[in-house]
Amino acid sequence: MTVLLRSLAAALLLTTSVSALAKEAKTTTTVEEKKEDDGLKLPPLPADKSVTQTARIGGQTITYRATVGKIAVRDDKGKEIGQVVYTAYTVPGRDVSRPVTFAFNGGPGASSVYLNMGAVGPKRVQFGAQGDAPSDAPIARDNPNSWLPFTDLVFIDPIGTGFSRSLVDADETKKAFYANDPDIRYLSKVVYDWLVKEERLRSPKYVMGESYGGYRVPRIAYELQSQIGVGLNGLILVSPYLDPAVGDDATALSPLPWMIDLPSMAAANLERQGRLNAAAMAEVEAYTRGDFARDLLRGRADPEAVKRIVENVTRLTGLDPALVQRMGGRVDTRTYLREIHRADGTIGSIYDSNVTAFDPFPWSPRQESNDPLLDTLIAPTTSAMVDFVTREVGWKTDARYNALSYAVNAAWDRGKPADTPVTDLRKAIANDPRMKVMIVHGWDDLSCPFFSSRLIVDQMPSYGVADRVQLHVYPGGHMFYSRNDSGAAFKADAERLYR
Repeated sequence: MTVLLRSLAAALLLTTSVSALAKEAKTTTTVEEKKEDDGLKLPPLPADKSVTQTARIGGQTITYRATVGKIAVRDDKGKEIGQVVYTAYTVPGRDVSRPVTFAFNGGPGASSVYLNMGAVGPKRVQFGAQGDAPSDAPIARDNPNSWLPFTDLVFIDPIGTGFSRSLVDADETKKAFYANDPDIRYLSKVVYDWLVKEERLRSPKYVMGESYGGYRVPRIAYELQSQIGVGLNGLILVSPYLDPAVGDDATALSPLPWMIDLPSMAAANLERQGRLNAAAMAEVEAYTRGDFARDLLRGRADPEAVKRIVENVTRLTGLDPALVQRMGGRVDTRTYLREIHRADGTIGSIYDSNVTAFDPFPWSPRQESNDPLLDTLIAPTTSAMVDFVTREVGWKTDARYNALSYAVNAAWDRGKPADTPVTDLRKAIANDPRMKVMIVHGWDDLSCPFFSSRLIVDQMPSYGVADRVQLHVYPGGHMFYSRNDSGAAFKADAERLYR
């Protein structure tokens, strides 16, 4: 496991090779990369547009208003430098006590379509499961696991994703939008601007983020609370990239990188055997915290410790014992994903290692293909979202919709890995005793492993209330909600949090 893997593949909903990123950055030409003095003007985006729709959710028919709109982003001098496009689903006729939830996906470079049309929006398109293909019909159907029965939903696409766009040149775009801190500041202001625009400042307010969105959520919460003057009632972190520093293996002394990944490898192995359950995983976690960590720290100076590690890692992962022996029980995610399925000529996804595709280069010493799950979800989600926006809502534009932008990801300034999200989460919770927090993961996710959040939560204070920060883990991977049962469990846990 490397820092590059964590930042580009593990946390970002963007797994690709460096060469692919470079190729995309070279071949993508967008009008916002032109200097303003070129005289080239972007065609205007349409005015906000709303339609009334219905969906059958949880045994009831819900009538709601679907809106595609935009919010201007301005610099300190009031100049408009960007436009953020959002999709909102609101149930009319409800009083001010109805909650509103703002949702972000990750990347950097991912639009909010995955939470929208995969997890909690009123319509859902199938993606993220074994057997899904890019050519599957992008038909959105009523989502039984939608959260619309108990909260309005606002899905926000950061600049460079979806239809959201910068209005300044490439250098200014990077400074204003494509870095950790500016990203938090302008997205927090977008949340505030929507609340003012829709007169919802008195409503209960929640923020949800997936993957790198899980990095955003605690920081947005603290920015809103401490700088803008908006308190949040709850935070939902979905498969979060919560602490870049915790997976930083710049030092070879830390056992954490190996500890964080092992339980998810074990979960996938148990699932393949039909034995995955909470009790089995509790034993895996206990071993990882205990004997595994102690034996890792003993190192090769203790041959018996090495022997125990190899035996246990082989048993837990299902890998070839000779391979585990060669690696000293320290199995990185790329090796695991390639080797665990090598016998049938397939390769696993970092987002769910039991979702596989044929390896197009099985004799290569390294993986030469993109992530198998990632490659299957871009087409149906993009087509379904564009069809919804342009045909159903009637928000007509010929601009390209970026479900995943490799160019944004390549341009992103990540700064130095730090625990800023965890620090901001601690401060936001301490400031507001009523704010609730729920972190959710899939057992099989190796991009943002659940055990990282487990260790982080266990190091946080209780703030005087047991389980102030809830952690739930479900069958599945990074997008566990693509499995109907896991999506239903996620909805039930969330509804308890809201009520």
